[in-house]
Amino acid sequence: MGTPAYAARVLEGLGRAGYNVVACFAQPDKPAGRKLQLVEPAVKQSAKELGIPVYQPASIRGQDAEELIESLSPDLIISAAYGKILPKNILNIPNKGCLNVHGSLLPKYRGAAPVQWAIYNGDDKTGVTIMHMDDGIDTGDIISVAETPITLDMNAAILMDELSTLGTELLIKTLPGYLSGKIIATPQEHSEATYAPMITKEQGRIDWSRSAMEIHNQIRAFSIWPAAYTTYKGRTLKIHCSYVESDQSKILCDYRDTAADPKPGTIICAHKDVLAVACGQGVLCLSCIQPESCRRMFSEECAHNYTVSEVFGEE
Repeated sequence: MGTPAYAARVLEGLGRAGYNVVACFAQPDKPAGRKLQLVEPAVKQSAKELGIPVYQPASIRGQDAEELIESLSPDLIISAAYGKILPKNILNIPNKGCLNVHGSLLPKYRGAAPVQWAIYNGDDKTGVTIMHMDDGIDTGDIISVAETPITLDMNAAILMDELSTLGTELLIKTLPGYLSGKIIATPQEHSEATYAPMITKEQGRIDWSRSAMEIHNQIRAFSIWPAAYTTYKGRTLKIHCSYVESDQSKILCDYRDTAADPKPGTIICAHKDVLAVACGQGVLCLSCIQPESCRRMFSEECAHNYTVSEVFGEE
């Protein structure tokens, strides 16, 4: 059970390892792009290539879903970024239980968006937890764990891809011991739990009074959706890539008002390949942006279109 590329990688790993995957459950196809054409989830595409039947129920809670899964007689259900909470009646069907390949070091970041919030909060490491699913939200016992660092140049898409590989390897390594009963699961420390709720579009809006590093983390965290954004001359400007220049002497600052420090959001450099913005603390360099109704552009293509001393985020 899964939906995005993260789940597709896990499914492909199970196929390579020789496991008999009797069915794949994914969320329904969704409209995407300007023409709103229906797009198949990545895991559905992988399942079709592997010859695995695909089911996409709008709800996993109805009697129809329960009867369908019972008819498949699975020994084990594996969930990886499915996007739906499995009810107790489904959890009780397989005789070996249900496992989740969760993209965090549980009990930290339970919930829908663990990868994004780990980056947003500036964590220097994360990982994958294989857990036994219960009727809570990522509250089940831990079976195995693998860690990986988060570097400052990683965005959510890059880290998600790395975790999908790590999670697949960990799952394939863990399954023999789990299925034979040799692995003893460990209860989570529930008092240490933190949560990673679903992301809203408004959370992509940049508050330039925050520090440059905090905004950089926001840009990396929301790279998949909704993308961090601000406004310039009343129009939306998405920011896809950035970096924090710790040595500000490397930035040829064009801001010349010596009477006061620049207001957060003020463009202080806009030439050649540098588009630099003053923040509440520090300076953020924007390396890839997307003006409203335009394509993505690197700063060397478009920095000259912006005016020093003008302020991002003002209507």
